Amino acid sequence: MEYRRLGSSGLTVPLLSFGAATFGGASEFFRAWGSTDVTAARRMIDLCLDAGVTLFDTADVYSDGVSEQVLGEALKGRRDKVLISTKATFRFSNAPNDVGSSRFHLLKSCDEALKRLQTDHIDIFQLHGFDAMTPPEEVLSTLDQLVRAGKIRYVGVSNFSGWHLMKSLAVADRYGYPRYVANQTYYSLLGRDYEWELMPLGLDQGVGALIWSPLGWGRLTGKIRRGQPLPETSRLHQTADKGPPIEDERLFRIVDVLDEIAKETGKSIPQIALNWLFQRPTVSSVIIGARDEKQLKDNLGAIGWNLTPEQVAKLDAASETTKPYPYWHQSGFSERNPSPV
Repeated sequence: MEYRRLGSSGLTVPLLSFGAATFGGASEFFRAWGSTDVTAARRMIDLCLDAGVTLFDTADVYSDGVSEQVLGEALKGRRDKVLISTKATFRFSNAPNDVGSSRFHLLKSCDEALKRLQTDHIDIFQLHGFDAMTPPEEVLSTLDQLVRAGKIRYVGVSNFSGWHLMKSLAVADRYGYPRYVANQTYYSLLGRDYEWELMPLGLDQGVGALIWSPLGWGRLTGKIRRGQPLPETSRLHQTADKGPPIEDERLFRIVDVLDEIAKETGKSIPQIALNWLFQRPTVSSVIIGARDEKQLKDNLGAIGWNLTPEQVAKLDAASETTKPYPYWHQSGFSERNPSPV
């Protein structure tokens, strides 16, 4: 396993980390992802640790807290060997203040997550989304309080726009609050929006990317092919409308190139899609999920080799999209404004 710094922090994380959204299955939506119980979770964690995967990511809203509970129970006796990442901000109950990044909600969310995870600290605590109703000074002073109390070690965000993140970093610098060192973001061959603004920001400000849905919301598993019906077992039947959109023709164009490279390398389509991400700037760790051991073992096979520059170029070309303004205009001034990739 390769280990990288998390942004500009002193923390190192494995290049592959494990996403526990498949743990629990306590709601119809998350059952479509998976319903791994404690026994199966222990086995998956065994496989991860054997491969050097030591970072496990979850969130309070995954299966209404059951994901955190299963992860905490499965990690008993080996908490000192792993890093735990979790998230809060989205609505957790019908109570008026059980939502957002207010001091009230973050303190409550952190304490409840610690109980579910059966631990005394969270290694990486992230805001799951941007809360425009709470001043960043309130958010960051609360996170500072939690860091000083020893309940969390590092802070990050997820699903922020560039200006959301930059404004927060400016407030942190102004008052001496902890800086966000992690950005848990969507990035895949099917979705390269991250490169337009958040990647340059990450390079400039030392914010490392933790990649969610690196296989394009389950579309790059190798099961989806041009001219073939969607497999009955695909979770896309239940979750497609909740994930990032993609035009069919663009999807199939990328899959065609993945198929070509799979024949050249002997690697699976998911392994190739993951390996492409390993070579992108700012990427600290790529979060993989798995409903069973077979899927997990295949994803772990993305480590230990690299695509050639020619293969990367083919994938870049197949997945390229027209940039929005002002980024297409800035591309014409590459002499003083080079692309990070």
